[in-house]
Amino acid sequence: MQKKALLRRHLRTLRVDGILITDLTNLRYLTGFTGSSGFAVITTRHALFVTDFRYQEQSGQEVRGFTIKIEHTERSREISAICRAFGIRRLGVEGHNITVEFYGRLGKQGIRIKPLPNIVQSLRIIKTPAELASIATSVRRAETAFRKLIPAIRRGTTEQKLALKFEELLKHCGCKKLPFEVIVASGPTAALPHARPTGRKLREGDLVIFDWGGECDGYFSDMTRTVLLRGKDIARQREIYDHVLEAQGRAIEKVRAGAKASDVDGAARKYIRDAGYDEYFGHGTGHGVGLAVHEKPVVSWRSREVIRENMVFTVEPGIYIPGFGGVRIEDMVVARKNGARLLTSLSRKLKIIEV
Repeated sequence: MQKKALLRRHLRTLRVDGILITDLTNLRYLTGFTGSSGFAVITTRHALFVTDFRYQEQSGQEVRGFTIKIEHTERSREISAICRAFGIRRLGVEGHNITVEFYGRLGKQGIRIKPLPNIVQSLRIIKTPAELASIATSVRRAETAFRKLIPAIRRGTTEQKLALKFEELLKHCGCKKLPFEVIVASGPTAALPHARPTGRKLREGDLVIFDWGGECDGYFSDMTRTVLLRGKDIARQREIYDHVLEAQGRAIEKVRAGAKASDVDGAARKYIRDAGYDEYFGHGTGHGVGLAVHEKPVVSWRSREVIRENMVFTVEPGIYIPGFGGVRIEDMVVARKNGARLLTSLSRKLKIIEV
C-alpha cells in the first residue's frame, strides 16, 4: 500500500480532516523531496506538496504522487488558504516539529489544530524491500571504507587524523552525506561513549573505538568496531572485549518479531551485570536506523515497544571504564519472524593491530 494511503487510513480515527507534514525527513519519506523548505497537506481526496520558488525545478524532478504548489505568501496564511480550499476544519500537525510561535500564527488564522504523536514515524519504523536494499548498500559502503582504513591504524597517528581519513574514504565509497561525525576514541578517551576525536596519539595497549555510518539514497547505516593495539599487558582489554562480544551475541539471539525491545536490551545488560561491569554500561542497547540515524524503535530497558518484522535497528552494548578505556561492538539487524538477520558483515572477532 502507498505511504500516503496508509496515512489516510488514520484520518478518521484521529478525528482530523487533514494532516500537515513539516518535518523534512518525513517529507522525504512521503514525497521524495530532498530540499530544505516545504510542507505537505494530505486529506482523503488531496495530496498537496508546497515549497518555495528556489525548489520549483527540484520538486518537479523529485516529488511523486503529490500535486506541487509554489507558495507566494507567509506560510501560516498559505496553510490557512489551503485549509479553506480543501474544507479542512480540523488540521492534524506533527507536534514534535511545530514551534510555539508558528503554532500561534496558525491559531490566529482560525485553524483548529490537533497535535499528532509520531504519525509518520509509525510508518517509517517498518522498512520496505526498497528501503532495506538502500540500507544494505549503505552498510556495504561503510564497511568497505573501514577495511580501507585499517592499514592507517598504527601507533603514533592521532584520532583526528584517522577520523579525517575515514570520512574521506566514506565519501570515496559513495556516501554523499555522513549520518554523523566519525568517532575515533583511543585509550582513556574510549571510556566516553560519544567521544570526539582529539589530537591524542595512539599508543601500545590502546583500545580504539571506531563508530561510523554510511549512506545510500538518503538511508543511513551505523556500526562500531573496537580494535586493540598490541602491548605488553593486554589481558584486561581482551577480557572486557570478550564480555561485550558475548553480551551482544545474547542480545541478538533475542531479536525476533514479537519479542519485547526491553528483553533484547535485558539480555545484554544481564550478562554485563553478572560479569561485574554493570556500572560501566549506562546507555541503551540499540536504536532504529533509516532516513535518520536515530529513530524508532528504541531498544532499552525503558522501551515498551514490541519488535515487528522488518524493523531495522542496532545492537550495541558497551563497557566504559574511566581512566582506562572502553569497548563497544555495534551491528545492524533486521527483525524476522524466526530471528535476526545481520545486515553488517565485518568480523566481530577482536582485531589486534601489530605496532
